[in-house]
Amino acid sequence: MTHRLFSTALVLLLLVAGIALATDLPSDRPYVTFNAAKQDAMTPEMAIDKLKAGNRRFVDGTMHNRDLSAQAQRTASAQYPFAVILSCLDSRSAPEIIFDQGLGDLFVARVAGNVISDDMLGSFEFATKVSGSKVIVVMGHSACGAVMGACDGVELGHLTGLLAKIMPAVDATPVSADAQRNASNADFVEAVTAANTKLQVAEILRQSPILKALVDQGEIKVVPAMHNLSTGEVEFL
Repeated sequence: MTHRLFSTALVLLLLVAGIALATDLPSDRPYVTFNAAKQDAMTPEMAIDKLKAGNRRFVDGTMHNRDLSAQAQRTASAQYPFAVILSCLDSRSAPEIIFDQGLGDLFVARVAGNVISDDMLGSFEFATKVSGSKVIVVMGHSACGAVMGACDGVELGHLTGLLAKIMPAVDATPVSADAQRNASNADFVEAVTAANTKLQVAEILRQSPILKALVDQGEIKVVPAMHNLSTGEVEFL
């Protein structure tokens, strides 16, 4: 009789603990999605730390095993992403994967060379001012074809205008007297890519008074980053 009572008590204790865990798990557990309270409680620094932690899991091969179908159902009626990522179009630099985040966690904008436009700025204003995201990350990556094209002065239809937005970074990046200022110089390409992420951040703040005000008020951060395609690591600049 005593054994049965002990077993019953143990089962009830485990059930209560399980309910508590299911309702109040850390936000980076694989089966927890953001709600309004969790998003509101997060600071820009916490958002960056969450992205860094996810990237470490990606690099280490310890990514969460997510039930994406279940996440799709839970986020169908509302979303509370904690971060915005502006990344390159490159197929090897997918933010949700390299930051190990699930459905409903990130707003993602992608365009060759991770350059901004009026449409991008409007999207970022919506994502932060309206939807509550805490950080905007402008992320370039190693061996970027768009940056190589800008370095080589490529012209091709609508791509010409896009690459022109990277040219300020090309022009601002110095090289030694005997070095090439084109795509054959891998170090130059990497330096231009990093410079471009910083310049795009500066342009976001210059062109959008709404985003600049949010930064000044400490409500969001806008930061540059670089994704190394070989290692998978993201470095926040």
